[in-house]
Amino acid sequence: MLIKNAVLVNEGRRIEADVLIRGERIERIAPQIAAPSNVEVIDAKGLLLLPGLIDDQVHFREPGLTAKGDLASESAAAVAGGITSFMDMPNVNPQTITRAALAAKYELARGRAFANYAFYMGTTNDNLAELEALQKGEACAIKIFMGASTGNMLVDNPETLDKIFARAPVMIVTHCEDTPMIKLAEDAAREKYGEDVPFAEHPHIRSAAVCYKSTELAVGLAKKHGTRLHVLHLTSASELPFFAPGPAATKQISVEACVHHLYFDESRYADLGSWLKCNPAVKSAADRSALVAAVRDGVIDIIATDHAPHTRAEKAQSYFKAPSGLPLVQHSLLALLDLEARGELSLETIVQRACHAPAQRFGVRERGFLREGYFADLVLVDPTAGTLVTPESLRYKCGWSPFEGHRFKARVEATWVNGALAYRNGELTPQAYGQRLAFA
Repeated sequence: MLIKNAVLVNEGRRIEADVLIRGERIERIAPQIAAPSNVEVIDAKGLLLLPGLIDDQVHFREPGLTAKGDLASESAAAVAGGITSFMDMPNVNPQTITRAALAAKYELARGRAFANYAFYMGTTNDNLAELEALQKGEACAIKIFMGASTGNMLVDNPETLDKIFARAPVMIVTHCEDTPMIKLAEDAAREKYGEDVPFAEHPHIRSAAVCYKSTELAVGLAKKHGTRLHVLHLTSASELPFFAPGPAATKQISVEACVHHLYFDESRYADLGSWLKCNPAVKSAADRSALVAAVRDGVIDIIATDHAPHTRAEKAQSYFKAPSGLPLVQHSLLALLDLEARGELSLETIVQRACHAPAQRFGVRERGFLREGYFADLVLVDPTAGTLVTPESLRYKCGWSPFEGHRFKARVEATWVNGALAYRNGELTPQAYGQRLAFA
């Protein structure tokens, strides 16, 4: 397949060029490429060609929670949104806390995932031996829930935490919130409001101070032991001083922001209510602005989604019963392009944080860039065509989105996964082209 006349956004530059795909890979990139015989030609004049996004944090809910989503349904939505690779979290059923469970999950994905995939190994207070036995490439990283309602996956034993940071054979990623502080805030909210706590209280219950205390602990342990650490979904300005700009590939400690924390602020609880409830919470307008600035400045290394679907019935409940999490993969790139249209982020920065940096930080092999010889994971975008989000347009199994009714400025025209045209003009190919990610 030959893509002609596209504007390539890659490695800090925009150039108009042709891209020749042969098999699974990019064979050639040049200003002009004559079409070989028997090659389909796509004229992409006026369109943007980006590397496919690599989402380092999703919850696709399989195994065991498939009423909310599964590896097939949610990866299809991801491909429709320009995400060509994902890394899925371990809080499923059974939990991915053994090497056997990890291997079984890879088998579930084989032949069913529309995007490329890798999985995290989860931690508990008593699975240190499984973590130490991890072999290269078995897991993209080790996930520690340092504060969240995740049952036995909440690692709150200080001695265990210290040992995990000391002995982890691969990078650690953390969810940082302090559970005792959350419990105290929940009790205070119950005393004031009863069970009908307003959703606008969520960023006060799961406050910046709650996040700061846990992030301070994680960063301190990483520095103590020299551990490679990646802190997930930063939400507050107060935590930013723990991090510094620099190359994502070589940092000891890196950090991520999620699309919804860059896009929404606490004013939206008024109209979205439970549909905006997530952990860590969407916080103030000042926090949002600080996060966007940190993405621009390279303090925040990676942009991801933390895609976490729940059913409509679950989300329609009162504060303490409505679970936290939003479905996001189908519209994360479009939301980022809205930020670009508003002058908050450049297109080059978006590509660096959502495509290049995840590949560099996790060591994903031969993906995340438009380079000859790399896998042809690509997304073609019309920057002005517009996308109206309607319930009928959603590919999530849960069937809802916090963006319903919004018209994005851009539109995803096509997505390639491993050289195959997986999505085009609103249609998804029935074949799942995703492969297991390989790591350097």
